[in-house]
Amino acid sequence: MKHSNDKLLRYRKEFPILKNCTYLISNSLGAMPKSVYEKMNEYAQTWATRGVRAWNDSWWDLSITVGNSIAPLIGAKENEIAMLQNTTLMQAILISCFDFKGKRYKIVFTDMEFPSTMYVHQQFATSLGAKIQVVKSKDGISVSTQKLLDAIDEKTLLVPVSHVLFKSAYIQDVKAITEKAKRVGAIVILDAYHSAGTIPVDVKKLDVDIVVGGVLKWLCGGPGGAFLWMRPSLRKKLQPKITGWFAHQEPFALETTMRYTDSPFRFLNSTPSIPALYASVEGVKIISSIGMKQIREKSIRQTSLIIEKAKEFGFHINSPLKTNDRAGTVTLNVPFAYEVSRELLKRNIIVDFREGVGIRIAPHFYNSDEEVLFAVEQIKEIVGTRTFSKKDSKRTKVT
Repeated sequence: MKHSNDKLLRYRKEFPILKNCTYLISNSLGAMPKSVYEKMNEYAQTWATRGVRAWNDSWWDLSITVGNSIAPLIGAKENEIAMLQNTTLMQAILISCFDFKGKRYKIVFTDMEFPSTMYVHQQFATSLGAKIQVVKSKDGISVSTQKLLDAIDEKTLLVPVSHVLFKSAYIQDVKAITEKAKRVGAIVILDAYHSAGTIPVDVKKLDVDIVVGGVLKWLCGGPGGAFLWMRPSLRKKLQPKITGWFAHQEPFALETTMRYTDSPFRFLNSTPSIPALYASVEGVKIISSIGMKQIREKSIRQTSLIIEKAKEFGFHINSPLKTNDRAGTVTLNVPFAYEVSRELLKRNIIVDFREGVGIRIAPHFYNSDEEVLFAVEQIKEIVGTRTFSKKDSKRTKVT
């Protein structure tokens, strides 16, 4: 396939998988930079040659070192971000900081959040006395900002919401949400998993309290690298009950009682996933060198191309049509959408399917316009010819 003259396509050579498939699933797992091979070898060589001394060399501080590479991409300062294994664990750690038995006991979120976030609040926070209020979407694409604001009141303690909704790529009005939360004394936990790396994120401009996210998707950093940013003034006040020796003020004193450090280590617990942290930084480096302005401009153009072609073919679009409301994914619902998604995978066009909304197509800076149009045209052909097996009834494990 020939590719258009796009200056960002010079980065294609940095991502091996692009040589053998049409990779349009960066909203699920970003393509791996080839330099990760070198980082994994560096990890192995360090372990092999330095052994336990590696902790003093670099491993102990790696959670913060990697966080520092991410900080500029979300408008944070140096030494404000800690890396953990995943955002579900982070949500649990954050929940453990709060007492839900006083006058503030409500948690408000939407029914469009990633289920794992809902599960941990439903199962853990409610066991501590929290009451959950869910604001429902009417169209399965967006959530009424006004209804969300109306739900946030003086009884609300936490508002864990997504910057970008994972099914539709709808961009929520975070500024309005944080303004209302601050007015009534609630704390916003912003999930930036589907925004960081594809749309500009600035923790200061958004005026958020807490941001969780990860490098798995648009930051091309692989699994096991999730980041936590917190307003420094708030960080010093919270004491997580899910904790460990990494969070101690003097961890190697091995004291029998906890004294929390004031640094971002405060929200760590025990041994981090060192190999994952080695892999986390390479995609971040590339994205930082490009700049979010260029990435966002290209994303708008390519998602608009998908929508234009989908309209031409008469497909139902389950993503916002307005560019300012839409992040990096377009979700198309077509007849037999699941079966069509399986046929696309067989044709080496890597996308995914989400129940109730359809096929998600997520181009990134390394994709060409030709690839994007090819994928939509293949959907048209598959739908038109019914070129798929009805035996494909088992749900895909692509997440």
